[in-house]
Amino acid sequence: MAFSAAAFEYARDKVAHSWDAQDRRVTVSASDTLREHVGLCYCKAHLLTALLRAEGVPAGLCYQRLTDDGESFYVHGLVAVFLEGSWHRLDPRGNKPGVDAQFSLEVERLAWPMRPEMGEVDYPDLFIWPHPAVVAALTQATDMLALCANGLPSTL
Repeated sequence: MAFSAAAFEYARDKVAHSWDAQDRRVTVSASDTLREHVGLCYCKAHLLTALLRAEGVPAGLCYQRLTDDGESFYVHGLVAVFLEGSWHRLDPRGNKPGVDAQFSLEVERLAWPMRPEMGEVDYPDLFIWPHPAVVAALTQATDMLALCANGLPSTL
């Protein structure tokens, strides 16, 4: 479990979130994200999943549909890890004021609490590979900030 916690903290803290850092570089894969030390939540999730799997820890990708205003939605990427006999979701997005994602197997400590009354959704599926809608958005992007402003997937 120590490796899993350290890998989570690395992806969360040592890889900048593109929007927070106002970094336009486009990353998609775990290797892109590791090389550039920047990426959106999806990319940071790709990296964490790859790090965990490289050490034999079962991990996959999962997603949420979130909103800031109740009208426009975006898909947010997370990681699920199998530790101590069950699956646990982790959010390597990166902390900032108002966001406090933590490594926890007892209680989920994701970046944002779910608000179903606003139409937010926890997608129940665990993906082996990144969802095609996420891959398409990332691979078609030429500017990560423009993607954040206009082109994040709104649903799976």
